Amino acid sequence: MLFKKESLFMILNVENLTHGFGDRAIFDNVSFRLLKGEHIGLIGANGEGKSTFMNIVTGKLMPDEGKVEWNKNVRVGYLDQHAVLTKGMTIRDVLKDAFKYLFELEEKMNEICDKLGEASDDEMTLMMEELGTIQDILTNNDFYVIDSKIEEVSRALGILELGLDKDVTECSGGQRTKILLCKLLLEKPEILLLDEPTNYLDANHIEWLKRYLQEYENAFILISHDIPFLNSVVNIIYHMENQELNRYVGDYDKFQEVYAVKKAQLEAAYNRQQQEIADLKDFVARNKARVSTRNMAMSRQKKLDKMDVIELAKEKPKPEFNFREARAAGKVIFETTDLVIGYDKNAPLSKPINLRMERGEKIAIVGTNGIGKSTLLKSLLGIINPISGKAILGDYLYKGYFEQEMEPKSNTCIEEIWEEFPSFTQYEVRSALAKCGLTTKHIESQVRVLSGGEQAKVRLCKLINNETNVLILDEPTNHLDVDAKDELKRALKEYKGAILLVCHEPEFYEGLVDKVWNLEEYSLLS
Repeated sequence: MLFKKESLFMILNVENLTHGFGDRAIFDNVSFRLLKGEHIGLIGANGEGKSTFMNIVTGKLMPDEGKVEWNKNVRVGYLDQHAVLTKGMTIRDVLKDAFKYLFELEEKMNEICDKLGEASDDEMTLMMEELGTIQDILTNNDFYVIDSKIEEVSRALGILELGLDKDVTECSGGQRTKILLCKLLLEKPEILLLDEPTNYLDANHIEWLKRYLQEYENAFILISHDIPFLNSVVNIIYHMENQELNRYVGDYDKFQEVYAVKKAQLEAAYNRQQQEIADLKDFVARNKARVSTRNMAMSRQKKLDKMDVIELAKEKPKPEFNFREARAAGKVIFETTDLVIGYDKNAPLSKPINLRMERGEKIAIVGTNGIGKSTLLKSLLGIINPISGKAILGDYLYKGYFEQEMEPKSNTCIEEIWEEFPSFTQYEVRSALAKCGLTTKHIESQVRVLSGGEQAKVRLCKLINNETNVLILDEPTNHLDVDAKDELKRALKEYKGAILLVCHEPEFYEGLVDKVWNLEEYSLLS
């Protein structure tokens, strides 16, 4: 039951929400509310249903049961990490889509103008009134200066320098995130829904987004596994776990504190009750056959039958990443000589790069979006040819490559691993996936229906089960939950081979790598 005062500030109300995919339940009778000014962090392990929840509240997905009610006078903007950007669309096309509703109004205005010649006097009066209303809306929303508005916001986010006529599918992951973020800001919604906005963003733009959200007067819902970022911008936490959704006041650190106490109390109550159940059962077993004590035994049995039994949530499997190591590599892993990277000879991404990596070194590559971090890795591996110069790989290299983005297949997880390791038995395949934190239901699902974090775990499963002596990792922490990130960092620290890592999270690579290479030193864009 909502208090009257609270309902006045209600923006979104979700009641009795139940949803699942096949026999896999995601939510069971959960409720949620978003009030004016609340900055909500939506958290939970990979696969708990955070993105599914966003799709339900935005109307992209119909729930099995329950109701979703938005305040009628609110405009919602959704930054969707999984938004499909079609080949042939330019950056300008995507940004102009922010004003779609205004272009539709202009179309309606033109249709009214076309009908004016055939209208009666009464109809014309009504039409002129409607035209005036539409004209006011267009003027008040800067419709006639849209192009300059687009240029102004895209300059602030560093998109203008990419060229607004560039095909969006040619942009890096970070550039695409910035384009979608720019579109969202142009829409000027009252409410923001943000699904992992820091994925692929560089440190400068994460800092910019942090300041923007700290000063944001309206409400937002944020999905993120970036704990420092969450702590700096949210004041309410909603935690998804075991088909439940629980609300905590405060930031992530406060949530952890309260959650730990709550969990300890529940475990203590469970242990007390289990002891009581054992004692009651023992008494019944010993006394039900005796005439003198039968009534007392029946009384204890009734108490057992009526008892509301406490159940502890089943612990989610925690991932264990242990990389299989090949024989030692030669002294040099790679060496570049005047390497110039890029896809177009007329638009190189870098000045000549001269770098050398030796056996056992652990190096992080950092720098702003779009300067060529992923391109450098692909050039070193020979996946793409450099514009000029060369990269020479050392001897006896057993390479493991984690690519930033991969199109998920319609294979099941089992088929995906079997394809890579045909000699594995089914038990070995299932065991390998389970060690990466995937449940039986995940393991038997198609890869494409899994969450981003679960898909990353399938890819990591392939990587850790191949023998390697050098790992090339391109943003491996994107989409991973807190437990998986911590375990990956531990495993990489223990790995004796060389590591070349592209990462935008200093808290992940600090204490892991020996050197940090800032690619901006070689960039022609910086």
